Amino acid sequence: MLKKNNPIKLIKYYNFINYNLIYNNTAINRYKQEIFEVSKDKAKNLESLKNSIKNLKSCDLKKNARNIVFSDGNPKSKIMFIGEAPGANEDQEGLPFVGRAGQLLDKMLSAINLDRKKVYISNIINYRPPDNRRPTDEEIKRYLPFITKHIEIIRPKILVLLGSTAMNALIGSEIVISKMRGKWIEKKFGNFKTSVIVTFHPAFLMRQPAQKKLSWIDLKMIRDKKNNLKI
Repeated sequence: MLKKNNPIKLIKYYNFINYNLIYNNTAINRYKQEIFEVSKDKAKNLESLKNSIKNLKSCDLKKNARNIVFSDGNPKSKIMFIGEAPGANEDQEGLPFVGRAGQLLDKMLSAINLDRKKVYISNIINYRPPDNRRPTDEEIKRYLPFITKHIEIIRPKILVLLGSTAMNALIGSEIVISKMRGKWIEKKFGNFKTSVIVTFHPAFLMRQPAQKKLSWIDLKMIRDKKNNLKI
């Protein structure tokens, strides 16, 4: 419950839950990746990973996609968001979350005083599935080593999994999001451990706006964890 005596939090919350009233269908063309200074090793590792994905053989997704959708945001950030797969707008722009769901994600970030300059964003799958369908289990298995390596390179202190596809790929296929969201778990990727939380994918919230109240709880947990870790 939001306290009535905190107007700032109320404004942020109501802006968030009513945001679906002002969507449009255009991609967010203003998001062209900025240049962030990172270590030579991190830059080299990210470029090597991207090239490995580009050179992946026997992938039908690549044949039908315009662009690889690798990442957006700040690779120096200690907060990483992972979604499912690119859609049509993302495929066109070559950046994750630039369509309607991306607009909502921006609003979610803004509600806890974050933006794309302060976080890092990627997807489980780097190429658009035809007709924006859910990735198959085979496709997820094929791309899982890449997103796992991606996490190892970024080394986030907070890892936010957006939706059931990201959750099932990185935590376990037997888990349901309704029971997993809003809980912190510690998980190892390679030789480091990070704090992981699951929340609903923005595209799901567009279809089920009543669930935004639960997403708001998750966002506040992320904000509080960020503050506790002094990120």
